[in-house]
Amino acid sequence: MIESTQNKQFKLWMKLKLKKYRDQHDMFLVYGKHLIDKAREQNALIDTITSNPDKEGILISLSLMKELQQTPSMIDEIGLCKKTNPMKKSKRVLILDDVQDPDNVGALLRSASAFGFTHVILSPRSADVYNEKTIRASKGAIFDCYVERKPLKEALETLKSQDYKVIAADAHETDDINQSNEKVALILGNEGHGISNDVATYVDSFVTIETQNVESLNVSVAGAIIMYVWRKHI
Repeated sequence: MIESTQNKQFKLWMKLKLKKYRDQHDMFLVYGKHLIDKAREQNALIDTITSNPDKEGILISLSLMKELQQTPSMIDEIGLCKKTNPMKKSKRVLILDDVQDPDNVGALLRSASAFGFTHVILSPRSADVYNEKTIRASKGAIFDCYVERKPLKEALETLKSQDYKVIAADAHETDDINQSNEKVALILGNEGHGISNDVATYVDSFVTIETQNVESLNVSVAGAIIMYVWRKHI
C-alpha cells in the first residue's frame, strides 16, 4: 500500500490534475468504474488506483485517495490513462470556436458521439478535453470521438477543400439549409461572444433554433438539438 505523499507515483498522479502536466506526460485521470471501463475498452487504461482493498489496482491509503479527488463525492477507484486518439472519419464534423466551459465541451462531446459527429475540432482556446469536468460531463464520450485541437482557419480551409459545407449556430441569423447527405461541419461559438469574425468568413449557412421567452440557449443544448436534427442525414 502507498501511504506517503512523497511517493513518486503519487506525486505524478497529483500533477495530472493540471493541464501542463497532462500535456507533458500524455496521461490523465478518470474517476469511477464506468469511465475506467470505457478507458479499458479503448486500450487507454494504464493502471487503476484504489483505496478499497477489495478492488483490483494499486492500493493507496484513504488519506491519499482524498487528496486525489476532483469530484463532488468521494470515489475510491481512479483510472490512470494514456492519451489515445485514433482517427475516425466522419461526414459530420463538430467545431468548437473558443467554447471555454469544460462542462459544455464535455456535454457536446457526448452529443457528438450520440448523433454521429465523431470528428471534433477544438480551437486552441477551447476547454481541455482531459479536464476532469470535461471527462465527467462527456460520460466517457472522449473515448468515442476523434478530437483535434488546432487553429480553426487551418481546419476550415482543409474541410472546405474536401467539400464540407460549413454551417454555424447563430442566435439571430438563419438561412434555408438543404439537409442533404453532403459533408457538413457544424461550428458552435463561445458562450458569451458566439462565432469569431475570422471564423464567420468561412461559414456557408447559419442556423437558428427558434425559442419562446428566452433569447438564446446554452451552447451545449443548442449543439445537441442541431446535431440531433442532422443525425438522420448521416
